[in-house]
Amino acid sequence: MPTCCCHPISAHERLRVPDTYVSSLMLDRALDAILRRVGKFDREHDVPYLAGYSIDGKKIYIDRHLPKSFTYRGRAIAVDRYLILHEEVEKTLIDQLSLHYQHAHQIATRAEEAAVRADKISWRAYDRFMQKYVKTMGDERLTKLPPDLDLKPYRDEHDYDLMRRMKAATKDPSHPLSRRRALARELDAALANAAARSDATAKRKRTK
Repeated sequence: MPTCCCHPISAHERLRVPDTYVSSLMLDRALDAILRRVGKFDREHDVPYLAGYSIDGKKIYIDRHLPKSFTYRGRAIAVDRYLILHEEVEKTLIDQLSLHYQHAHQIATRAEEAAVRADKISWRAYDRFMQKYVKTMGDERLTKLPPDLDLKPYRDEHDYDLMRRMKAATKDPSHPLSRRRALARELDAALANAAARSDATAKRKRTK
């Protein structure tokens, strides 16, 4: 459980401005509330797109190679809290409202950006730091995948080359055998569905 909350147990005082106003303090409190409710938090795996979540939504994954902080104007900025906010918002929108990944991702990114800016951090500096660590299809560090990683972001993005790379990574002997097989089955199903859709599209084109 993250311990970066600024006031995990203190009572909240009512703001001295109408609660309809945009408030950096209230946003910070909201972020603290989300962090306290995160089920499990994992930094032991390789995660395409830098962060993700388990299928059941009870665990947030952040890529093991991402540094826990970066320096901005002499300040050490802890980044996990912003990524956790993003993943929790995104997963909730997908599961509760059945949003497409990209739609949920856009909303979650806006929430993440607002939280970063509320802490007086340049979004450009923060995003530039993050982009340096996003794993791509051919990244040799993509070798230790979470066994229950939700594949919806990669399916919705039609990132089939990446999923094939992920399938190859399931052969990593560091994964428990049963879990490795479970992840491989999920990837097989996703790739099979993609192939079926591709064949169906090609067939429709030929019959026109």
